Amino acid sequence: MDVAPDRVGDRPHRGDDADRGERRRHRGPLLEADEQDEQRHDDDPAADSEERTEEPGDEADEYERHGRIVRAVSALTRLAEAPDRAAILLDVDGTLAPIVQRPDEAAVPEEARRELGRLVERYALVACVSGRTGEDARRLVGVDGVRYVGSHGLELAPEADRWRDEIHRFASTVDWPVEDKGLTVSFHYREAENEDDALEYLEEVAERARTAGLVPRFGRKVLEIRPPVQADKGTAVTQLLEEAGLKRALYAGDDTTDLDAFRALDGLELGVRVAVSSDEAPDELVSAADIVVDSPAELLALLQRL
Repeated sequence: MDVAPDRVGDRPHRGDDADRGERRRHRGPLLEADEQDEQRHDDDPAADSEERTEEPGDEADEYERHGRIVRAVSALTRLAEAPDRAAILLDVDGTLAPIVQRPDEAAVPEEARRELGRLVERYALVACVSGRTGEDARRLVGVDGVRYVGSHGLELAPEADRWRDEIHRFASTVDWPVEDKGLTVSFHYREAENEDDALEYLEEVAERARTAGLVPRFGRKVLEIRPPVQADKGTAVTQLLEEAGLKRALYAGDDTTDLDAFRALDGLELGVRVAVSSDEAPDELVSAADIVVDSPAELLALLQRL
């Protein structure tokens, strides 16, 4: 992909979090209707029209939302009809594992592990593409048969390794607790006493990283410093699908870096983009998604349809 990594998601989302949460609560999950609901509306347009006249101001939005639900259900059905031709690709933190205060406290629920095991038996490829190292993602998810790719896809880029020492030298100059991810380092501010002060400091760190030739990227309450290598979750998804010879895939994620993976599904025979939404999720991710769910638990319910 020809995407400049230091220009995609390199700033924190500083909008009104309360307003964003209120908008998302009104929006609701995209797949709240089931197939019987869709069939009822498709077979009875008069009833659908009558319902929509009750809220004339929302008619266009409701009609579009209904259409998106129908398309989403259709895409999931097509994917599940030929699992030997498709891949299920998933982020880990915030997608399979709920977000927690400290990354080392994260856990993938046992029910989600069992579901991944079932998907491994059905689909041609099941992979976790994580910001953690591949080894750490494997430890956290703990399901055999899943392909684990870490460091946002950098582990598939051999040229990234030569920046390892430079990134760690830079991290040693930052007066902030650091999470060492091998090919990247992260500075979390979820537990900061004053988030505004924390962001101001980390924005200065990000600017110093750019000056040093490194790539800063803000995500959900975190600043990550990456090597200047054209590799991301999108290039990882593309490589995984090409290696497996697959042109159908579902990808689910919750943060800025997952936008790269969404774009990697462009041009496939069938691509399904799932955003796991929250008050912290970037608006761009929700807008780019084919399906929106409101939590890892809702994602699990969606995966159980496959």
